[in-house]
Amino acid sequence: MIVKQIPVGTMANFVYLLVEERSREAMVIDSGWETGPIEDAVRETGATVKFVVATHEHFDHVSTIPDLASKLGAKVVTHENSPLECDQRVKDGDELKLGGKWVRVLHTPGHTEDSICLYDGREVFTGDTLFVGTIGKFDLERAQAIYTSLHDVLLRLPPSTVFYPGHDYGEVPSRTLREEVDTNPFLMTRDFRSFLSLFS
Repeated sequence: MIVKQIPVGTMANFVYLLVEERSREAMVIDSGWETGPIEDAVRETGATVKFVVATHEHFDHVSTIPDLASKLGAKVVTHENSPLECDQRVKDGDELKLGGKWVRVLHTPGHTEDSICLYDGREVFTGDTLFVGTIGKFDLERAQAIYTSLHDVLLRLPPSTVFYPGHDYGEVPSRTLREEVDTNPFLMTRDFRSFLSLFS
């Protein structure tokens, strides 16, 4: 897959264009703030966008999704728990096909109930679940959910998986899970109790 990481807006957001090389079929992951940089990337790659996928409901990730999808002739895709209007709802384990390849939906609640990550077999796009060096904000009643999403979902992917976060909050814009687990204090915890101690 070809991955285009696109900075947008005033909150250091990243939007992603994921293109299957042979067919040029593509998806856009999130769309907040402005659509221009995303449309430019689509034109530059010669892609045909099938899906615009929301990683979660927060405005900085979805405010321009309907407009972008309309311009690109794409379907809006959200998790089944999302309050957003969409063309297609997905659940954990569902796959979105791009050419001869697939992108799997991983339900990763915690930051929000509808948070998802998208895994293509080599890369994972983590929205606001996991950032370089930290994790997304969450209410304490969701602490167990985000711990499980991090440790029992994302960290069960191959360590060589490159993760791409929804914001440019770290020292680098992306890195492997192997590198992240050795440096991110929220991933270094070995049980839920020690995870909670980071917030006391």
